[in-house]
Amino acid sequence: MNFEDIKIYLPKFLSSESEKELFQSLRDFPENIDTRLYTEFLNDERILFQGDGIKDELLVVNLPNRDIRPAPSMILSNTCDIDISNERNFPSRIVYAPIFNLGKYEQMLLEKSKKTKQQIGDHIDSVRKQEVTQMFYLPKYSERLDESIVFLDRVNNYPTDLVNRAHLQENRIFTLSDFGAYLFVLKLSIHFTRIQDNVERKSLTS
Repeated sequence: MNFEDIKIYLPKFLSSESEKELFQSLRDFPENIDTRLYTEFLNDERILFQGDGIKDELLVVNLPNRDIRPAPSMILSNTCDIDISNERNFPSRIVYAPIFNLGKYEQMLLEKSKKTKQQIGDHIDSVRKQEVTQMFYLPKYSERLDESIVFLDRVNNYPTDLVNRAHLQENRIFTLSDFGAYLFVLKLSIHFTRIQDNVERKSLTS
């Protein structure tokens, strides 16, 4: 699919300046996976955005281990779905996944994996290029975040109203830019919704 085809699926609400920046970022992908994934434009907002990184406030469990602990996490839920101003007939919950340090992940592979050092290096390079479908790569962001990864299959959930919006400015590690948010949604779509299992699923007939 060429870039003109991709443009059909891009957001229509952006200003001409933001649209131009997004288009250029997508043309430069994957050589531009750096701090352009983040924005400081929304720092003061008391809204929890899809793709936000949050400090050790959300609780994480890694079954079958039953230990529950707070961990830095990335929000997977759609922004509107977790907006506390949206009244619902049922309580809403935030879906998120923990953030892991990429350097520690690489060191763990070097110590425990049966792969060669070259194979592990190639894998880490693929992670940085967003080529691994179940991972989202997060580049270093000043002093807020070291190079990190999010496993999209390590999902947890938490009541929306228990996240303190008044302290979001202090607790938010990062917010994704237009480019970062589009890339994140694309990775979520590829991981959760692609139909490539080659299974024929016939409907029930009466």
